[in-house]
Amino acid sequence: MRELETDRRAFLRGAAAAGVAATSLACRPRSGQGTTRTEHSRPLVVRDIGGSYGAANRKAVYDPFTRETGIRIKVVNILHEQMIAQIKEGRPRFDVMDINMTHLALFKREGISQELDYDRLKNARNAGIAKSLLTSHGVGKNYWASVLAYRTDAFGGKRPESWADFWSIGRFPGRRALQGSVDWPELEFALLADGVPLDKLYPLDVDRAFAALDGIKGSVPTFWESGAVPGELLGRKEVVASSVWNGRVQRLIQDGSPLAYAWNGARRQSNGYGIPKGAANPEAAYRLIDFALRPDVQAHFAQIHPEGPVVPAAYAYLSRTAAADLASTPGHLRSGFDLDVEWWVENGDAVTRRWQAWARSPDRGTRSRER
Repeated sequence: MRELETDRRAFLRGAAAAGVAATSLACRPRSGQGTTRTEHSRPLVVRDIGGSYGAANRKAVYDPFTRETGIRIKVVNILHEQMIAQIKEGRPRFDVMDINMTHLALFKREGISQELDYDRLKNARNAGIAKSLLTSHGVGKNYWASVLAYRTDAFGGKRPESWADFWSIGRFPGRRALQGSVDWPELEFALLADGVPLDKLYPLDVDRAFAALDGIKGSVPTFWESGAVPGELLGRKEVVASSVWNGRVQRLIQDGSPLAYAWNGARRQSNGYGIPKGAANPEAAYRLIDFALRPDVQAHFAQIHPEGPVVPAAYAYLSRTAAADLASTPGHLRSGFDLDVEWWVENGDAVTRRWQAWARSPDRGTRSRER
């Protein structure tokens, strides 16, 4: 499901090797001059990850955009190293990239994406989009979150409601699972369990986080590397609680699994849009991005796929039931936090190497403490 199931380190290696230089763009009409003949004569090529996410984009964004503008959409599902290679050639075969905001920050750092002209994105202006999602080279499009999931039949009617509860082996006994290196290690959850307030998480106290992780290490036999794994572990009763991407556990609950999850302390991230340097059809790219940020379009996507709008006005188009399971509802915004992309881009590789060494250390399984 998640963009982050690709190899981030492979991306970094590819980007470093690319040595991409800025590519001059052909003259293009400014927003407001109308659709050009060129826009209609060739499709707009969008890169997304496909699957159920891509299908939701097709139904909620691409097809309605084509009906409204006449601009056809072609989708490609290529990995980051292929994207970098195409930009290095000076002719990327895509005009818009729908990728995680972390990867948009990495693309900016490597100089392979265009700086966005927000004057051409009227639906982003004064729309209440979080400042962290209005970056120079990428704009957020939909929220998802990592949450605390658990078996409802595991604790005699008690329910873990926080990461402090997750860390409390005494009150909530049983094996747990946490995310591995598929995404940035979940140091924030360790700090929340150790008493750090939501608004004081960043910059992360890495030493304190690893000390907290030591306290639960013996009860965590599994660090998962794929979004489907936590649900499988919970379903087979191999663990009683796990971090999990919220959309994954919602589907299992709908299918009747005895699972629940807590939004308290959820770690939010967002997919976003960017435009590669050398894009052949940037005018149409801007039109698609602006279309996708309309409140009604944002709501339509959320009704199909369990990811929350970045535009608050979209919630006027959603029922209370539909909004309850989305990461960006007002209540969930207050009880969770946004991953600090810039901090992780700056520190993530060093922290991940330390985490991998910690996870492999031979004393694993000997430090669990009762809380």
